[in-house]
Amino acid sequence: MFDALEVSLQVLEQLIPIGVSIRKHNASLGKQLATASESVALNIGEGRDRCDGDQRRHYEMAAGSAGELTAALRIAMLKGYITSDEYAQVDVLLDRVRAMLWKMRH
Repeated sequence: MFDALEVSLQVLEQLIPIGVSIRKHNASLGKQLATASESVALNIGEGRDRCDGDQRRHYEMAAGSAGELTAALRIAMLKGYITSDEYAQVDVLLDRVRAMLWKMRH
């Protein structure tokens, strides 16, 4: 088991109902949220079997997507599409993913 990938998949799971709520208010933001969250998991998964600089590049892309995901969630919260509790629930796991990605890149 690869912990970073597993936690990123847990984030995806938590985003399912939140994404539905966001898309009801803003389809574009909902799509970006889905794309960014999938990109985190996909780049971690692909990077794990790569070597050296190529591996790091995938982890950097995953970290960038995690940052985009955080921004999308904060926008959704600020606009009232999701509650601060919904945001906080996802952010706890997303923070773990960001921390693991930082360690994997440094």
